[in-house]
Amino acid sequence: MPDDQDARLLDAYSRAVVDAVAAVGPAVVKVHVPARRGGAGGTGSGLIFTPDGFVLTNAHVVGDASSVELLLADGRHLGAEVLARDQATDLAVLRASGHNLPWRMLGDSHDLRPGQVVIALGSPYGFQHTVTAGVVSALGRSLRSTAGRLIEPLIQTDAALNPGNSGGPLVTSRGEVIGINTAAILGVQGISFAIPVNTARHVVSSLLRDGRVRRSVLGLSGQDVALPRRVVRALGLERERGVGVVQVIDESAAAVAGARPRDVIVSFGASAVAGIDDLHRLLTDEIIGVPQPMAVVRHDEVRRLVVIPREEAPGP
Repeated sequence: MPDDQDARLLDAYSRAVVDAVAAVGPAVVKVHVPARRGGAGGTGSGLIFTPDGFVLTNAHVVGDASSVELLLADGRHLGAEVLARDQATDLAVLRASGHNLPWRMLGDSHDLRPGQVVIALGSPYGFQHTVTAGVVSALGRSLRSTAGRLIEPLIQTDAALNPGNSGGPLVTSRGEVIGINTAAILGVQGISFAIPVNTARHVVSSLLRDGRVRRSVLGLSGQDVALPRRVVRALGLERERGVGVVQVIDESAAAVAGARPRDVIVSFGASAVAGIDDLHRLLTDEIIGVPQPMAVVRHDEVRRLVVIPREEAPGP
């Protein structure tokens, strides 16, 4: 039998989880995507995060649907419009059609620490309002989205996530929403990921303002390549890898700057580049139209170009 102190500690932990669920649970919704001709439906979870019915969920939950159905904890069924989505971060914003909706404000994920207790809420396998608890296993993880970009930094947790949990909130024992659950490693127990709300807040702001997240592009395709060590040593390069240019689109920013197929990009702006993911991180909206230095290795020589990134065209 546990002693009185252990019992009190367990009670304190249980009370913290129960209180957090009571505070956030009413704002958690089940997201149902109706099946359409030629396509399958699906379910996931979401969080009402404003009093006027804005809902945050995963982009992969809603897919290309324009509207979905929501089931609230109080039993109400509501329609919701899919306002915008960003495949690169796997986030989507919906607008619920009801009134007097429960909601929970997004918190701050900046001060999270490994070992901190976290609670995941959602509707796995269609079971309404399921709760799992665990700890923050690690911070700063990355996972590749369906758009091919890395989603980072992610929160890694051992709180169990299952199909249907996606899009639901990850909260602290104080009931503060600090993440949006996005994925679990299939076939592996205890490895799940959530998008920090500080990332989500930036994405939501862009989606509501512009209908999308603005990013810059160069107009080339490339692949990760290794550079010969003799070239790295001879040129004094920081990294032994870079982005090998496969194709340059005619009249693109890269073409105007003088980039050519078989060039190897080794730096962009003020940062060394060791691969496609490094380059993607640097192609933000802040440098659209702003000249950027770009160093490439061509015929075992470093050529220094100046490229003016353009705005990425809106997706479908």
